[in-house]
Amino acid sequence: MADKPAIVLVHGFWGGAAHWSKVITELHRRGFHDLHAVENPLTSLADDAERTRKMIRQISGPVVLVGHSYGGAVITEAGDLPNVEALVYIAAFAPDAGESPGGLSEEMPPQAFPNIAPDSDGYLWIKPELFRESFAQDLTPDEALVMAVTQKAPLGSTFGDAVTAPAWRKKPSWYQVSTGDRMIHPDNERRMAERMNPRKTIELDASHASLASQPGPVVDLIEAAANDVGGR
Repeated sequence: MADKPAIVLVHGFWGGAAHWSKVITELHRRGFHDLHAVENPLTSLADDAERTRKMIRQISGPVVLVGHSYGGAVITEAGDLPNVEALVYIAAFAPDAGESPGGLSEEMPPQAFPNIAPDSDGYLWIKPELFRESFAQDLTPDEALVMAVTQKAPLGSTFGDAVTAPAWRKKPSWYQVSTGDRMIHPDNERRMAERMNPRKTIELDASHASLASQPGPVVDLIEAAANDVGGR
C-alpha cells in the first residue's frame, strides 16, 4: 500500500463531499487508505480552488485529484501544485484558459438546463421535484430524494468564473463521459475530453451522478490513474 498515491475527491454543484460515498468505500476496499474529500463552499471558483489547494498541501506524497461536474473546473484550476500527478474527470467540466462552466454549457445546453432556478439570494437550485430526472435518473427514488433534499446550491456567479491556467495542459488526465448526462451535454464532455488528449477516456451509460450509480467503473478509472503514478 505504500506506493499508492493519495486520492483527493472534489464534488461539484448541488452536492457535497458525501456524493463520493460509494466511490470512497470502493477505493478503501481496494487498498486506497489515504483518501480525502474536499467540502467546497461553492461561492466562487477562486474560493473552491483555494480550499482544494489547502487540502492538497496537507499531503506530503503524490496526489490523484478527482473532480465531478463543476469539480472538474476546480481541479483544473487547483491542480498545478507539484505533488498533483494525475487529474481524473468524472462527467466533469474541463475548461481551458478563459472558459467558464456557464459559458461551456451555453455553447451546448444540456437537457436539464431549464430545471435550474435561482432563489432570492442568488443561489442556484435544481427544482427538487425534477432533481432525479435531471441529475440522477439511474439512482433509486430514495437515493435521488436524499440528493435533492440535501443539495448544496452554488452562488449563481460561480457559473461564470473562468479558469486561468488549466492544469490539464501540464498534468496527465483521465476522463469519464456519462452518455445519459442531462446536466452537462454528453457531446460537450466528449469535446472537453478530446482536446485534453487524456491517457484514457471511458463512456458509461449513466446519468450525471455516475459516481453514485456506477462507482465500480469510476473507481476503475481512478485506479488506472493511480497505478500510472504510483511508485514514482
